[in-house]
Amino acid sequence: MSSDSSRRIQVPDELKEVLLQFSIAYLVEQPPDLIDFAADYFNKLQANRPIIVSTDNGADDSQSINSQDGDAEPPTVQSTRRKSVFAEAYDPEADDDDEGATAIFPKTDEQRARLIESVKNVLLFRSLEKEQMNQVLDAMFERKVLPGDYIIRQGDDGDNFYVIESGIYKVYINDKHISTYNHTGLFGELALLYNMPRAATVQAETSGLLWAMDRQTFRRILLKSAFKKRKMYEELLNSVPMLKALQNYERMNLADALVSKTYEDGEQIIKQGDAADGMYFIEEGTVSVRMDQEDTEIEISKLGKGQYFGELALVTHRPRAASVYATGGVVKLAFLDTDAFERILGFLTDVLKRNILMYEQMFTEMARRNTNL
Repeated sequence: MSSDSSRRIQVPDELKEVLLQFSIAYLVEQPPDLIDFAADYFNKLQANRPIIVSTDNGADDSQSINSQDGDAEPPTVQSTRRKSVFAEAYDPEADDDDEGATAIFPKTDEQRARLIESVKNVLLFRSLEKEQMNQVLDAMFERKVLPGDYIIRQGDDGDNFYVIESGIYKVYINDKHISTYNHTGLFGELALLYNMPRAATVQAETSGLLWAMDRQTFRRILLKSAFKKRKMYEELLNSVPMLKALQNYERMNLADALVSKTYEDGEQIIKQGDAADGMYFIEEGTVSVRMDQEDTEIEISKLGKGQYFGELALVTHRPRAASVYATGGVVKLAFLDTDAFERILGFLTDVLKRNILMYEQMFTEMARRNTNL
């Protein structure tokens, strides 16, 4: 390998996430025209999801290139071997859940604790539910490396996806050193996503330890789970009148941002007076909306599947105006945090503000009615 001081390509963290989200959006939606889809996706992203580009050129080497370094090819590098990166893309809808068994690699408590620490900041895993995350942890296996070991080689077929626990690893494209991982990072996933040859070589500079997942398991757990979650939430979101104004890709982004939460009968979901941390969409069950009045709580409304709550405090930037409880059994909710709300639904603020008058009238009427009792 050449060790000359070639130009280092700096890729900000924001770009890593944007490219990853675009790739998954394309794979899940499978649009007929890639260029039209890309143009619409990024035009809407520019309008509704501003990106702050980092100008810090002094970042650690492990942050200096796309988190998919093992497969991320710089624009200046050309290879006659590579087809379109979207060729042979994985189709999660056509994947058969019963086709093959997911591998399980037993681990000691100490190994599992180390693995959890290694993957805690992996973007690909952030949207997984607890059961799915446990599947990921079960399916990953340890790989110890020595100085000089090649982890992946440019041009080879993709076999595994890797998360670094320890060690220093250098990334080369056409024998030119472009980046170095220092005891953290991940690589190798894009070749698995697109069935493309490896676009770079990764070689161990020191002894180290990697956690790996094979291609089949990677696709089944990560892409299939993302696809299922998106489809499930798209059906829920399609039933919310307020969201009819969303474009299809915006609705998909919203679905991706939702986090499932479950509450038992009588459990408090929101407490009156607390600061707002997000809003909720009801997947299953009913909730009771109550307000403090003198020494008791008065129920002012009941909400069911397809309805939402918690947005008032986000729009007005005031404390929660009422408490909300699960009622009538187990309640399943889809939670949207404040940052995602402002990024995805910010342009709907005017629509949501129209509800404020309705809420205020409802609260006033309830207070008058209870005063006359």
